[in-house]
Amino acid sequence: MITLEIKDGIAIATLSRAPVNAINEEWLDRLSQIIGEAEAAPGVSVLLIRSDQRTFCAGADLKLMASRFPSAEERKKMIAFVRRIQEVYERLERSRLVSIAEVAGAAMGGGMELALACDFRIIANEAKVGLPEVRLGLLPGAGGTQRMTRICGEAMSKRLILTAEVLDGAAAERVGLAHWSVPRAEISSFAEEFAAKVARLSPAALGFSKTCIDGAIFSGQDGYERELTGTESLFANPDTQARVRKFLEG
Repeated sequence: MITLEIKDGIAIATLSRAPVNAINEEWLDRLSQIIGEAEAAPGVSVLLIRSDQRTFCAGADLKLMASRFPSAEERKKMIAFVRRIQEVYERLERSRLVSIAEVAGAAMGGGMELALACDFRIIANEAKVGLPEVRLGLLPGAGGTQRMTRICGEAMSKRLILTAEVLDGAAAERVGLAHWSVPRAEISSFAEEFAAKVARLSPAALGFSKTCIDGAIFSGQDGYERELTGTESLFANPDTQARVRKFLEG
Protein backbone atom coordinates (compact mmCIF):
# COMPACT_ATOMS: atom_id res chain seq x y z
CA MET A 1 0.00 0.00 0.00
CA ILE A 2 2.79 2.41 0.98
CA THR A 3 6.39 1.30 1.48
CA LEU A 4 9.21 3.11 3.24
CA GLU A 5 12.92 3.03 2.44
CA ILE A 6 15.51 5.01 4.38
CA LYS A 7 18.94 5.82 3.03
CA ASP A 8 21.46 8.63 3.45
CA GLY A 9 19.19 10.85 5.55
CA ILE A 10 16.25 10.49 3.16
CA ALA A 11 13.01 8.61 3.79
CA ILE A 12 11.39 7.51 0.53
CA ALA A 13 7.68 6.70 0.77
CA THR A 14 6.31 4.91 -2.29
CA LEU A 15 2.55 4.95 -2.83
CA SER A 16 1.56 1.56 -4.21
CA ARG A 17 -2.17 0.97 -3.88
CA ALA A 18 -3.14 -0.25 -7.35
CA PRO A 19 -4.43 0.92 -9.66
CA VAL A 20 -4.52 4.66 -8.87
CA ASN A 21 -3.61 5.08 -5.18
CA ALA A 22 -7.18 5.90 -4.22
CA ILE A 23 -7.32 7.00 -0.59
CA ASN A 24 -9.14 4.83 1.93
CA GLU A 25 -8.85 4.50 5.71
CA GLU A 26 -6.15 1.84 5.59
CA TRP A 27 -4.05 3.82 3.11
CA LEU A 28 -4.41 6.93 5.24
CA ASP A 29 -3.42 5.15 8.43
CA ARG A 30 -0.35 3.79 6.67
CA LEU A 31 0.62 7.27 5.46
CA SER A 32 0.38 8.59 9.01
CA GLN A 33 2.47 5.66 10.22
CA ILE A 34 5.07 6.35 7.50
CA ILE A 35 5.39 9.98 8.62
CA GLY A 36 5.93 8.86 12.20
CA GLU A 37 8.52 6.25 11.23
CA ALA A 38 10.41 8.76 9.09
CA GLU A 39 10.38 11.35 11.87
CA ALA A 40 11.70 8.79 14.34
CA ALA A 41 14.48 7.54 12.08
CA PRO A 42 17.91 8.79 13.22
CA GLY A 43 19.52 11.28 10.87
CA VAL A 44 16.54 11.59 8.53
CA SER A 45 15.59 15.13 7.54
CA VAL A 46 13.85 14.63 4.18
CA LEU A 47 10.69 12.72 3.21
CA LEU A 48 10.32 12.03 -0.52
CA ILE A 49 6.86 10.84 -1.58
CA ARG A 50 6.47 9.10 -4.94
CA SER A 51 4.27 6.49 -6.60
CA ASP A 52 5.01 3.22 -8.39
CA GLN A 53 1.66 3.45 -10.22
CA ARG A 54 0.92 5.41 -13.40
CA THR A 55 -1.07 7.79 -11.19
CA PHE A 56 0.55 9.66 -8.30
CA CYS A 57 -2.72 9.68 -6.35
CA ALA A 58 -6.29 9.92 -7.60
CA GLY A 59 -7.74 11.24 -4.34
CA ALA A 60 -10.44 9.80 -2.12
CA ASP A 61 -11.87 6.40 -3.02
CA LEU A 62 -15.03 7.44 -4.86
CA LYS A 63 -16.49 3.94 -4.64
CA LEU A 64 -16.22 4.12 -0.88
CA MET A 65 -17.74 7.59 -0.92
CA ALA A 66 -20.65 6.59 -3.11
CA SER A 67 -21.40 3.56 -0.95
CA ARG A 68 -21.90 5.86 2.01
CA PHE A 69 -24.19 8.39 0.35
CA PRO A 70 -27.57 6.69 1.05
CA SER A 71 -27.34 6.65 4.84
CA ALA A 72 -27.04 9.70 7.09
CA GLU A 73 -25.04 7.62 9.52
CA GLU A 74 -22.69 6.47 6.76
CA ARG A 75 -22.31 10.05 5.51
CA LYS A 76 -21.17 11.03 9.00
CA LYS A 77 -18.49 8.37 8.70
CA MET A 78 -17.40 9.91 5.40
CA ILE A 79 -17.12 13.35 7.02
CA ALA A 80 -14.99 11.78 9.74
CA PHE A 81 -12.84 10.24 7.00
CA VAL A 82 -12.30 13.62 5.32
CA ARG A 83 -11.44 15.12 8.70
CA ARG A 84 -8.88 12.36 9.13
CA ILE A 85 -7.33 13.23 5.75
CA GLN A 86 -7.04 16.83 6.92
CA GLU A 87 -5.31 15.72 10.10
CA VAL A 88 -2.78 13.48 8.36
CA TYR A 89 -1.98 16.10 5.74
CA GLU A 90 -1.54 18.71 8.45
CA ARG A 91 0.78 16.35 10.27
CA LEU A 92 2.84 16.10 7.09
CA GLU A 93 2.79 19.86 6.59
CA ARG A 94 3.84 20.59 10.18
CA SER A 95 6.44 17.81 10.36
CA ARG A 96 10.06 18.74 11.05
CA LEU A 97 10.92 16.80 7.89
CA VAL A 98 11.32 18.59 4.58
CA SER A 99 8.75 16.89 2.37
CA ILE A 100 8.99 16.52 -1.40
CA ALA A 101 6.19 15.34 -3.69
CA GLU A 102 7.53 13.61 -6.80
CA VAL A 103 4.48 13.74 -9.07
CA ALA A 104 5.20 11.63 -12.14
CA GLY A 105 1.56 10.87 -12.92
CA ALA A 106 -1.87 12.37 -12.38
CA ALA A 107 -2.61 14.00 -9.03
CA MET A 108 -6.26 14.87 -8.66
CA GLY A 109 -8.41 15.98 -5.75
CA GLY A 110 -7.05 14.49 -2.54
CA GLY A 111 -3.93 13.43 -4.43
CA MET A 112 -3.21 17.03 -5.36
CA GLU A 113 -4.00 18.04 -1.79
CA LEU A 114 -1.33 15.60 -0.62
CA ALA A 115 1.19 17.28 -2.91
CA LEU A 116 0.08 20.72 -1.67
CA ALA A 117 0.81 19.63 1.90
CA CYS A 118 4.42 18.92 0.94
CA ASP A 119 7.13 21.58 1.13
CA PHE A 120 8.25 21.00 -2.46
CA ARG A 121 6.44 19.77 -5.56
CA ILE A 122 8.31 18.35 -8.55
CA ILE A 123 5.81 17.59 -11.31
CA ALA A 124 6.45 15.77 -14.58
CA ASN A 125 5.78 17.79 -17.72
CA GLU A 126 3.36 15.11 -18.84
CA ALA A 127 1.47 14.79 -15.54
CA LYS A 128 -2.04 16.16 -15.08
CA VAL A 129 -2.84 17.87 -11.78
CA GLY A 130 -5.79 19.73 -10.35
CA LEU A 131 -8.61 20.08 -7.88
CA PRO A 132 -11.60 19.19 -10.06
CA GLU A 133 -14.01 18.39 -7.22
CA VAL A 134 -16.61 20.94 -8.33
CA ARG A 135 -17.21 18.75 -11.36
CA LEU A 136 -18.58 16.16 -8.94
CA GLY A 137 -20.52 18.66 -6.85
CA LEU A 138 -17.85 18.53 -4.18
CA LEU A 139 -15.15 20.85 -2.94
CA PRO A 140 -11.47 20.29 -2.15
CA GLY A 141 -12.15 19.56 1.51
CA ALA A 142 -8.83 18.09 2.60
CA GLY A 143 -7.10 21.45 2.79
CA GLY A 144 -7.12 22.19 -0.94
CA THR A 145 -8.91 25.53 -0.80
CA GLN A 146 -6.59 26.77 1.94
CA ARG A 147 -3.24 25.54 0.63
CA MET A 148 -3.92 26.34 -3.02
CA THR A 149 -4.79 29.91 -2.04
CA ARG A 150 -1.67 30.29 0.11
CA ILE A 151 0.54 28.86 -2.62
CA CYS A 152 -0.92 30.37 -5.78
CA GLY A 153 -2.88 33.37 -4.50
CA GLU A 154 -6.59 34.14 -4.50
CA ALA A 155 -7.00 34.85 -8.21
CA MET A 156 -5.27 31.71 -9.44
CA SER A 157 -6.89 29.58 -6.74
CA LYS A 158 -10.34 30.70 -7.86
CA ARG A 159 -9.44 30.03 -11.48
CA LEU A 160 -8.21 26.51 -10.78
CA ILE A 161 -10.81 25.42 -8.22
CA LEU A 162 -13.96 27.16 -9.46
CA THR A 163 -13.42 26.06 -13.07
CA ALA A 164 -11.99 22.60 -12.25
CA GLU A 165 -9.05 23.40 -14.50
CA VAL A 166 -6.46 20.67 -14.94
CA LEU A 167 -2.85 21.62 -15.65
CA ASP A 168 0.14 19.78 -17.00
CA GLY A 169 3.44 20.03 -15.15
CA ALA A 170 4.80 22.90 -17.23
CA ALA A 171 1.68 24.98 -16.63
CA ALA A 172 1.75 24.08 -12.93
CA GLU A 173 5.25 25.50 -12.71
CA ARG A 174 4.22 28.69 -14.51
CA VAL A 175 1.44 29.41 -11.99
CA GLY A 176 3.63 28.60 -8.98
CA LEU A 177 1.97 25.30 -8.13
CA ALA A 178 5.10 23.29 -8.96
CA HIS A 179 8.59 24.28 -7.90
CA TRP A 180 10.00 22.42 -10.90
CA SER A 181 8.59 20.64 -13.93
CA VAL A 182 10.80 18.08 -15.64
CA PRO A 183 10.33 15.28 -18.19
CA ARG A 184 8.80 12.17 -16.66
CA ALA A 185 11.84 10.12 -17.68
CA GLU A 186 14.06 12.36 -15.55
CA ILE A 187 11.84 13.06 -12.56
CA SER A 188 13.07 10.30 -10.23
CA SER A 189 16.74 11.19 -10.62
CA PHE A 190 15.94 14.91 -10.34
CA ALA A 191 13.93 14.37 -7.14
CA GLU A 192 16.58 12.14 -5.58
CA GLU A 193 19.36 14.61 -6.38
CA PHE A 194 17.34 17.45 -4.87
CA ALA A 195 16.49 15.38 -1.79
CA ALA A 196 20.18 14.55 -1.34
CA LYS A 197 21.08 18.24 -1.60
CA VAL A 198 18.64 19.12 1.18
CA ALA A 199 19.68 16.13 3.30
CA ARG A 200 23.26 17.41 3.38
CA LEU A 201 22.13 20.53 5.25
CA SER A 202 21.76 20.81 9.02
CA PRO A 203 18.67 18.81 10.11
CA ALA A 204 18.15 21.05 13.13
CA ALA A 205 18.43 24.24 11.09
CA LEU A 206 16.05 22.84 8.47
CA GLY A 207 13.49 21.94 11.11
CA PHE A 208 13.60 25.29 12.87
CA SER A 209 13.61 27.24 9.60
CA LYS A 210 10.55 25.35 8.40
CA THR A 211 8.78 26.01 11.70
CA CYS A 212 9.52 29.74 11.43
CA ILE A 213 8.26 29.91 7.85
CA ASP A 214 5.11 28.08 8.90
CA GLY A 215 4.71 30.60 11.73
CA ALA A 216 4.71 33.43 9.20
CA ILE A 217 2.13 31.64 7.07
CA PHE A 218 -0.23 30.31 9.71
CA SER A 219 -0.16 32.62 12.69
CA GLY A 220 1.67 35.82 11.83
CA GLN A 221 3.25 37.39 14.86
CA ASP A 222 4.36 34.30 16.73
CA GLY A 223 6.61 33.40 13.81
CA TYR A 224 9.07 35.96 15.17
CA GLU A 225 9.12 34.23 18.56
CA ARG A 226 9.77 30.94 16.83
CA GLU A 227 12.76 32.52 15.10
CA LEU A 228 14.20 33.48 18.48
CA THR A 229 13.49 30.09 20.02
CA GLY A 230 15.01 28.28 17.08
CA THR A 231 18.05 30.54 16.97
CA GLU A 232 18.68 30.03 20.68
CA SER A 233 18.55 26.27 20.27
CA LEU A 234 20.73 26.28 17.17
CA PHE A 235 23.39 28.36 18.86
CA ALA A 236 23.82 25.48 21.34
CA ASN A 237 23.69 22.79 18.67
CA PRO A 238 27.08 21.06 18.06
CA ASP A 239 26.33 20.56 14.38
CA THR A 240 25.63 24.27 13.92
CA GLN A 241 28.79 25.17 15.78
CA ALA A 242 30.88 22.81 13.65
CA ARG A 243 29.42 24.16 10.43
CA VAL A 244 30.14 27.77 11.45
CA ARG A 245 33.69 26.87 12.40
CA LYS A 246 34.24 25.07 9.11
CA PHE A 247 32.96 28.10 7.18
CA LEU A 248 35.23 30.48 9.07
CA GLU A 249 38.22 28.22 8.52
CA GLY A 250 37.57 28.55 4.82
